[in-house]
Amino acid sequence: MSKFFLLYLAPLSAIDQMMANSNAEQMKAGMDAWMAWMKKNENALVDMGAPLGKTKRVTAAGATSVRNEVTGYTIVEAESHEAAAAMLVGHPHLSMPGAYVDVLSVTPIPGA
Repeated sequence: MSKFFLLYLAPLSAIDQMMANSNAEQMKAGMDAWMAWMKKNENALVDMGAPLGKTKRVTAAGATSVRNEVTGYTIVEAESHEAAAAMLVGHPHLSMPGAYVDVLSVTPIPGA
């Protein structure tokens, strides 16, 4: 089994719209859908992850506050990259307009 880092992303406009227009009932429905996905894939979850918030970008010139399309992450185990991607069919994050998930393979460090 290999590990894969699922990085959830969405256009800033979609994130802003969701934050401005979601009421408590819609937020609960969204969380329920996420919990159902996690239950369905519980055997593959290494780290269920979390939503990600404000960002600091650090360069040689220093740190600045920035906005990006990253909304959260999850770490899973799967037999292959394709199998990890297949877990995302019907994922609730993909219901947000323009949303997508990058599936990154985690490369073990030799000797670590």
